[in-house]
Amino acid sequence: MSEIPWWGLPLVAVVFALAGAFTAQFVTARNEHVRSRQKKTRRWYEERKDAYVALLSVFERDTYRLRAAYDAGDKPAPPLTYVDDVSPALMRVRLLATGPVRSAALAVHVLLQKLHGEMNPASVSGVQPQTHFRELLTQVPLVMQQFEAAVRVELRIDTEAPGASEMSNGDRRGRTRQLLRRPARGTALDDLADIGQDLSRDR
Repeated sequence: MSEIPWWGLPLVAVVFALAGAFTAQFVTARNEHVRSRQKKTRRWYEERKDAYVALLSVFERDTYRLRAAYDAGDKPAPPLTYVDDVSPALMRVRLLATGPVRSAALAVHVLLQKLHGEMNPASVSGVQPQTHFRELLTQVPLVMQQFEAAVRVELRIDTEAPGASEMSNGDRRGRTRQLLRRPARGTALDDLADIGQDLSRDR
């Protein structure tokens, strides 16, 4: 049996030390990469969520003002006032959003512009101005729902609670009470009959 050379143990120790240092560095770099990706994903999500909520808020406020002006018999605010209100939020969405969300947001914007601008009720021939204005106003929530649906798809927002398909605790308690209330299927006579059938089969 050959003896281990004097430099064998130090060499093995150095190799293990280098392997340990490399493994630790690799794990640290991997963890940093994972944290960086998580941070970027969170920032991507938060930027778009804030932009979409801000634009939806502007649309909702403007729709309320239009409806209040219509109910009071007043004219809607000038188009420039609406553009000044919506431009900052709309520009963020146009820069950050994907195609479907951007298209849905612009559809709401164009409809509100019609309600504020010269293309709204009074310029449509053969139609009563108030009637046409009311018809356009009723379309706003429908178009906004399409915008909201596109946002949910892009941000992967699930509207159902986790585990909604499973039986809830209340359902389980109700099922337990139902089983407890159910009368026993077998009686003493049924048990004796079963024993007699078993004995006959054994014979």
